[in-house]
Amino acid sequence: MFTVEPPVHREQGRHRALRHRDVSGGWLRPAVFGAMDGLVTNASLIAGVGGGGAANHTIALTGLAGLVAGAFSMATGEFISVTSQNDLTVAEVAVEELQHARNPQAEERELAEVFVNRGVAPELAEAVAQQISANPRQALAVHVREELGVDPDDLPSPWTAAGASFASFTVGALIPLLPYLIGFPAFVVALTLAGLAAFAGGAAVAQLTGRPALLGGLRQFALGALATGMTFVVGHVLGTHIS
Repeated sequence: MFTVEPPVHREQGRHRALRHRDVSGGWLRPAVFGAMDGLVTNASLIAGVGGGGAANHTIALTGLAGLVAGAFSMATGEFISVTSQNDLTVAEVAVEELQHARNPQAEERELAEVFVNRGVAPELAEAVAQQISANPRQALAVHVREELGVDPDDLPSPWTAAGASFASFTVGALIPLLPYLIGFPAFVVALTLAGLAAFAGGAAVAQLTGRPALLGGLRQFALGALATGMTFVVGHVLGTHIS
């Protein structure tokens, strides 16, 4: 006997398909930044040392040193940066909480003004502000979101940012180094891999954010090529004069 799925299930399925992606986890920016930084940094190091006439062993050692140093540097920087930002946010939330404790009526009027400025009728804005202010924790959260532009209950994790940055930098930095690690030390191949990876990475990020993939890929390729090309020129010009 056939059964028919109730329409409400199909509607729920549609609703699930329309849910937004998580954009507040704090991983995307350090991951993208780390991958591109690792790729461009190591490609530029290899270009500079290779342009100066260094031996393959020296190029590989330079690339490995750049990978390790850069990955730990990026992770440390992201951890300290996010931790400092979170500490500042917590301090500002404490200031706002103190203001609520000292003068809740003024904070309620301020919240009503916020709603009025957003287009809500004054009477309705006052009623909404009064209802929200009946719960002190809810009122504090709303004030923080409106005045600081952050959600105090959803701050980014410094460990997530550091881990994403470390892993992505390592992957990006490995790409131009691969030919030297697998026993095929070809300078042109290393830079070609880096260029292809830069284009693919830029295109992928553009696709993820709803922009044209081709333009995103070309932009990232051009920026990487500029950095790599300048480093190659410096290494080629100065390589013979430094002993």
